Amino acid sequence: MTEPALPNDNDDSGANVPTGRTARLLRFGGMASGIAGSVAAGGLRALAGGKRPGLAQLLMTPANTLRLTDGLSHLRGAALKLGQMLSMDTGLVLPDELTAILARMRDDARHMPPKQLQAVLNAEWGPGWYGRFARFDVRPFAAASIGQVHRAVTHDGRDLAIKVQYPGVRASIDSDVDNVATLLRLPGLLPRGMDLSPLLAEAKRQLHAEADYQAEAQHLARFGALLNGSDLFVLPTLHGELCTPHVLAMTYVEGAPLDSLIDAPQALRDRVAEALIGLVLRELFVFGAMQTDPNLANYRYDPRTGRVVLLDFGAVQSIATELAADFRALARVALDGGGDETRAAMLRIGYFGPSTAPHHRDLIQSMFNTAMGPLRQDTPFDFGRSDLLERLRDMGLAIGNDRELGHVPPAATLFLHRKIGGMYLMAARLRARVALRPMVESHCREPDMP
Repeated sequence: MTEPALPNDNDDSGANVPTGRTARLLRFGGMASGIAGSVAAGGLRALAGGKRPGLAQLLMTPANTLRLTDGLSHLRGAALKLGQMLSMDTGLVLPDELTAILARMRDDARHMPPKQLQAVLNAEWGPGWYGRFARFDVRPFAAASIGQVHRAVTHDGRDLAIKVQYPGVRASIDSDVDNVATLLRLPGLLPRGMDLSPLLAEAKRQLHAEADYQAEAQHLARFGALLNGSDLFVLPTLHGELCTPHVLAMTYVEGAPLDSLIDAPQALRDRVAEALIGLVLRELFVFGAMQTDPNLANYRYDPRTGRVVLLDFGAVQSIATELAADFRALARVALDGGGDETRAAMLRIGYFGPSTAPHHRDLIQSMFNTAMGPLRQDTPFDFGRSDLLERLRDMGLAIGNDRELGHVPPAATLFLHRKIGGMYLMAARLRARVALRPMVESHCREPDMP
C-alpha cells in the first residue's frame, strides 16, 4: 500500500500548530504587542477627539477581538480550551465583550496541516502506519482545541474514528493558561478583587487530564460499562491496539447533529432532552463522575435506533461523595423554597463565602431561586417559550456590575454549572418540554445506588 496523498498545504488546513514553548510564547507576545499598539493608537485618537475612554473600551475593539481570537485559535491547546471552558455558563458573569471573544474561541479551532499530521502519526505508530488501513482520511472530520478526528477503515472492515492530539499541547498547558490569565487580569475586564487563581489551577488540572488520552480511554470504557444495554444512549468502543498517549482509536458511530432535531416531532425532542438531563442527574448522584463538557458537538442522534450518541470523554470529573450529598440537600430544601435552609446549603457548597456581605448573599440567593423556578413547577417546563435565560442574564449582569463582589465559587461547582448550563441551552435549542421536578425529586431521597 502506498502512502496516502497529502492535500496541498495552501488549502484551508491552516498553519502548523506551534509546538515549542518559545514559539508559543512568541505567538502570545505578538498578540500582546499588536493589542498594545492598537490600544495606544485608539487612545490617542480618542484624546484628540476630546474623549477619555476606559481601558476596557480600548481593549475590546473589533480589531483587537479579531487579533486575539485568531491568534489563540492558531495556538489551539490550553489557550483555546480555557476560552471554551470560560465561555460556557459556569456561573461567572463576564463582560459582554469578553464573553463574545471567548464564544468565538469556542467555535474557531483550526486543524493541523497534513504534513504535520503525518509527522505526529509517524512518531506514534511508526513510518509505515498507513499500511494498517484500507483507507485513512487525511483531512479530519472534526477539529477541537486539543486534537482532531479522522475517519479510517481497517483491512478487516472496521470503521474507526482516530483522535490525534496536537503536538506540544501537553507541555504547554501551564504556560498557556498563565498567559491567558494575564490577558484576563487586564484592568477593567473583571470585577475588582475577583481571584481567578483557584479556577485557573483547576483548569490546569482538568486540561492535563483531558490531554491524557489513556485516561480518556479508561473513562470511555467506564461509561460504556455504566450505560451498557441502554435504550437511550450509545457510545463508541475502544480499538486498543491503535491507542497511544497521543492517539485515541475507537469505533465510528453514525449520528446526526442534535440541531437536526429542531423540526422533529415534539415528543422526540422532549425524549432526547429528558434523556440528557436525566444523564446529568445520574452522573452527579449515581455514577460519581461527570463528563463536564456540554458542547453540543459531543452529542449526536442516531435515527435508526433512536438513541443519543455520546462522544468525547476527555473532560470527565470525579464527583466527591460530599459534594453530591451537599447538592442533594440543596435540591431537597430548594424545591420547597425554604429560605434559611437554602442559604445554609448554598454556603456549604460555596456559592458565597462566610465573609460575603449580606446584600451580596441576598442577590446570589435571589438569582438561585429564580433558576430553581422550573424545578418547582409540577407541569413540564417549556424551554422554548421561557425567558428564564434572559432574566438570569440580567440578574447576573447586575451582580457582575458590583465591582466589590469578588467571590468565585469552587472550581468543582463552576464546572458542574457549566454542564447544567449547557444542558439548558440544549433543551432550549430543541424547544423541549420536560417535567423536571419528578426527575430531581427521585434523586433527593437517600443516596442512589449505581
